[in-house]
Amino acid sequence: MSDPEHGPVNFDKEGSFDGTGSVINDPGFQEGKLSRELKNRHIAMISIGGVIGTGLFLGTATALKNGGPLGLLLGYMAVGSICWTIMISLGEMVALLPISGGHIKLAERFVSPAFSFTMGWNYWYNWAIILPAELSAASVLVGFWDKETNPSVWIAVCMFVVVFINMLGAGAYGEAEFIFASIKVITIVGLIILGIILDLGGGPNHERIGFRYWKHPGPFTQFSGIEGAKGRFLGWWAVMTQAAFSFIGTEVVAIAAGEAKNPRRNLPKAIKRVYIRILLFYIGGTFIIGLLVPSNAEGLNLADGTAASSPFVIAIQNAGIKALPSVINACLLTSAWSAASSDLYSSSRALYGLALSGNAPRIFMKTSKRGLPYVSVMFNASFAFLAFMGVSKGSGRVFGWFANMTAIAGLMTWFGISFTYIRFYKGLKAQGIDRSKLPFASKLQPYAAYYAGSFCLLISFFSGWAVFLKGKWAADTFVTNYLPLALFPLMYIIARRYYRQPIVKPSEMDFVSGLAEIEAVTYDEPPPRNRIEAFWQWLM
Repeated sequence: MSDPEHGPVNFDKEGSFDGTGSVINDPGFQEGKLSRELKNRHIAMISIGGVIGTGLFLGTATALKNGGPLGLLLGYMAVGSICWTIMISLGEMVALLPISGGHIKLAERFVSPAFSFTMGWNYWYNWAIILPAELSAASVLVGFWDKETNPSVWIAVCMFVVVFINMLGAGAYGEAEFIFASIKVITIVGLIILGIILDLGGGPNHERIGFRYWKHPGPFTQFSGIEGAKGRFLGWWAVMTQAAFSFIGTEVVAIAAGEAKNPRRNLPKAIKRVYIRILLFYIGGTFIIGLLVPSNAEGLNLADGTAASSPFVIAIQNAGIKALPSVINACLLTSAWSAASSDLYSSSRALYGLALSGNAPRIFMKTSKRGLPYVSVMFNASFAFLAFMGVSKGSGRVFGWFANMTAIAGLMTWFGISFTYIRFYKGLKAQGIDRSKLPFASKLQPYAAYYAGSFCLLISFFSGWAVFLKGKWAADTFVTNYLPLALFPLMYIIARRYYRQPIVKPSEMDFVSGLAEIEAVTYDEPPPRNRIEAFWQWLM
């Protein structure tokens, strides 16, 4: 690779910048006024547990009902593999260029301004919609204890907590997420251990469950009463959209790049450990749920507005443990707060990134002296009021609407990341850049990106297939599944006609701009002084 002014530019194994002199000005650095307040432990915990929320703890109820225990497990494994390939694709790009705006700005560099516009607004829409989804889910969880109080009261309380945390700035958000995510990680690990104990007969009733529910009512459900392999396949496929909702948000690490301390060192570490979350929390959690709760259990249907607990709580109640369900439900409620806080953080930074690129009004670039994009935060906070739809329609049903819309928008974001990476890969090859010299690289590329992008489109296209079954038409399901899918190409066509710029040629891609500024904030972490510090440094 060459710097237009100073000749060859090379990366060593740690990703250091060997160029001299100035570099091309990058709007992500010249315009951006975000403050790098997120420490390595914040980034690590956000990547591991920051977006574990109601998708895993509450949304798995619908997935288990539709797919059965084995359908649930296979669905989460399939989407988990897509999530991992997305993260290694994103990780390679963002470790090299941890700029404000994350993959939205990277799409501008390696694809085109029109694609960046589409990615940015789709991503913003994703996080703006998921915020009321999490608040609706929080009111469902509170309904476990209090069925008398109007859900709007609890929605308002949760909304205040989320907005308050975000208005304190990135540092406060990082600390809050560190605490909330720690609670979530401890909770899910504890639930998995407890689930194993209960399954083996260690509960108060000393009833050994084993794989009983895999035999009856069975490993798969016959979706909508359709017999044979077709019904079982459709049951498994019905899990895919819900599983996507649970995994969406892993890419928040890229959006946090502009506010991360020592990003060149910390981001690759965080991304490399995403597989831990996928294997332990999602795959392990769904496996345990399938063992402990039958797919025909009462309370799994969120749409009827009566479900007030997650499958984990149902399992503990069935085991005869009286006090623990309330404790677990309280932990799950903090997970809804945490996920909602991440939603507001991500949507505000996405809007800020759009403004940086000139794709949103410049007022959203306004920041406080502490580097808080307060205009973006307050604007996105206003979308939380959509959660009050649950007061009349039922929070469980509204949660399902928002979950569908978010899952498809998130999958389209993942498709955009995959496509951006494929362009990035071609640019590296065209300019003779050795990928092994980058800060982070995977040997599975570019096949991993092709795999992820293809399946993201496939799942999105068939996400609402159930409404086409005889007698199953539901306008709300059709709109919430296919509106985000239709908006993505529509926005790209409009933006392409507006910008009138072709896709960037691989030989002309810019891998240089901003590297000097990145290197200026890169430093070596001090070596650990003892084994405890060594373990903490490995963990965080």
